[in-house]
Amino acid sequence: MFNVYICVGSSCHLKGSYKIIKIFQDLIKQYNLEDKIEIKASFCLGHCTNGVALKLGENFIDNVSITNAKDVFEKQILKEAGVNI
Repeated sequence: MFNVYICVGSSCHLKGSYKIIKIFQDLIKQYNLEDKIEIKASFCLGHCTNGVALKLGENFIDNVSITNAKDVFEKQILKEAGVNI
């Protein structure tokens, strides 16, 4: 199981982290990846000034927003998770 940690600390919460979690959950269902990718909430990941932060393995992705969340999921999360769609 590949874990995607999404910051839900104060700054990221205000920038839409819960909406991004919902978008990712919907994409996981759409691609039938419930047994491959899991979304987990995390408190501050230390990248507060750059939009919502994600942690994928040892890598961080900054500046995630509701407008680019699908693109981030399809181009970065799926790649990090080793999933081909």
